[in-house]
Amino acid sequence: MRKKVILTLVSFCLIFATSFSPAKAQMNQDSEVIRVVVTILPLADFVENVGGNKVKVTVMVPPGANPHTYEPTPAQLRELTRAKIYVKVGSGMDFELIWMNKFIEINRNMLICDSSRGIQLIRKDPHIWLSPLNAKIQVENIYEALVKVDPVNRKYYSCNKENYIRKLNELDTEIRKELSKIKKREFMVFHPAWGYFAREYNLKQIAVEKEGKEPAARDLVKLIKQARKIGIKTIFVSPQFSTKGAKVIAREIGGKLVFIDPLARDYIENMHRVLSELIQALK
Repeated sequence: MRKKVILTLVSFCLIFATSFSPAKAQMNQDSEVIRVVVTILPLADFVENVGGNKVKVTVMVPPGANPHTYEPTPAQLRELTRAKIYVKVGSGMDFELIWMNKFIEINRNMLICDSSRGIQLIRKDPHIWLSPLNAKIQVENIYEALVKVDPVNRKYYSCNKENYIRKLNELDTEIRKELSKIKKREFMVFHPAWGYFAREYNLKQIAVEKEGKEPAARDLVKLIKQARKIGIKTIFVSPQFSTKGAKVIAREIGGKLVFIDPLARDYIENMHRVLSELIQALK
């Protein structure tokens, strides 16, 4: 009899433990969060700062991948079927121009959030997020999308949004303050990702790459002459793109290559890093 009682108690404990196992708790938690798919890593950072623990984000273009040529995996496409929101850059990025219609066909019920809504676009330049003031607009658009699918938690999202926008304002103030001390305003990059940043802070971006193509020999000669005339000694390159043409220029001007990442996930930390490198190059 005692043995039977012990076996019953053990069975009950196993059932109880299984019912409240970490795996099951995680599964229940996942079912409650809002699944959001975004195109690039900075958008994931924006969504997570506004959505907090109420969102689970999937990024389409992974670290190190080129958003102009990347193709989503079957696993990423399966994740789309579970998404409530898709946050797109919305400013003409090749990846979205190629794939967005297919994504909508896969999941016609997910809300499409165009993060570029309200931003003055530069023709053929999708890199809107690299201006902190544009980032603020994108964060507002993301907030509105989250509230639309989850109005019950409006206050939670609003508090998170205001806190993050305050940090973006502080970032913008710091950039303006530091760049106001610099007289030289031209900087050279391989991939022309920094047009919105340059427009916002009265800088001039000189791009090595033209319309996604490596420069021809004639163009390289012009760029070398231009760099020498201005006194440029730093060529900024992105980890997602070739550095071949930039290396030629750097060698000819006796300069160096410096990596700055337009697609890093931690947006504010990355922009501080970019500012530091830019100031060193412009001094």
